[in-house]
Amino acid sequence: MDQHGVVLIDYLPKGQTINAECYSSLLVQLKDILKEKRRGKVTTEILFLHDNAPAHRALATQKKLAYLVFQDSPDLAPSVYHLFPGLKKQLKDRHFSSDAEVIAAAETWLDGQTSEFFFEWLANVRATG
Repeated sequence: MDQHGVVLIDYLPKGQTINAECYSSLLVQLKDILKEKRRGKVTTEILFLHDNAPAHRALATQKKLAYLVFQDSPDLAPSVYHLFPGLKKQLKDRHFSSDAEVIAAAETWLDGQTSEFFFEWLANVRATG
């Protein structure tokens, strides 16, 4: 996500775990989506924030970040501190009969967030970084 909203969501099939190869593929997909969705707003270098999961720290991932001109910035506050509490509250105590229902509920909640919600997250990221 950026200050305008969610840029890319990817749902893994049940049983699949994310590894460096999968994550690197998502980074390429993200770069393409940024070019399309944020046309004219993407500079030569993108400040990229992710946690320290093994797939994120892998050498292959670090090489892909450098190739795509994403500058890794692990010192910034993760988006999970702003994004997930509200989403968890929205989904709490609800029962879903399928993964598709969970995905629809999550995306409905995300789509309902204002640009101020995302801008507030970005302001907090910059303040703590």
